[in-house]
Amino acid sequence: MRLILFVLLALGGAALLLALLAWAAERRLDRLAAPYITDDPARLPAMDVALVPGAAPIGPEGGPNRYFEYRLDAAAALWKSGKVKYLLVSGDNRRPDYDEPTAMRDGLVKRGVPAAAIYRDFAGVRTWDSMQRARQVFGQARVIVVSQRFHLARALFLARESGQEAWGFEARDVARVYSLLTELRRYPSALRAYWDVWVGTPPHHGGRPVTIGVDPAN
Repeated sequence: MRLILFVLLALGGAALLLALLAWAAERRLDRLAAPYITDDPARLPAMDVALVPGAAPIGPEGGPNRYFEYRLDAAAALWKSGKVKYLLVSGDNRRPDYDEPTAMRDGLVKRGVPAAAIYRDFAGVRTWDSMQRARQVFGQARVIVVSQRFHLARALFLARESGQEAWGFEARDVARVYSLLTELRRYPSALRAYWDVWVGTPPHHGGRPVTIGVDPAN
């Protein structure tokens, strides 16, 4: 009985320590990224490309995902400001019936961005993959990332630790939380960001090089 109690206490302590480490990691990412994040295009350097990481088009309640919609609003506004020439939409397309990049492109076209200015990366299965592929496959050593603040902090850390010059354009956040998983996943994701940088995790997929602005948009 004492052994069982000891094991339970040890497991509980380990879980608590892991949770505290994840919280501290997420807070540190936010502090590191703060100087490079803004919601004013005028405060960003001009670059050729902005990267828009993927999100599920449909939210947990069955309607449009507000994270997705606000991210596209911000990306379209950034492109119209003239700060970037092209948008690289990077998301998950591991199943034939699930295609984040095409949904993002279609949403941007509806917002007035020409399809010729939008490149799709179908292998952005994680933020780490999106950032790595932006540099390795799409040749972008300098990039503006468009997303919500909590996501930008992690994306900029991953990019800058890998040698990219990355800035963040902050999309509107969701005022009322409707996905507990979305809110909580940022903490273990912060810990994993440190791990990916430390070990240099390779992207899940490679691909032939794409020269944005020379090769036609897909």
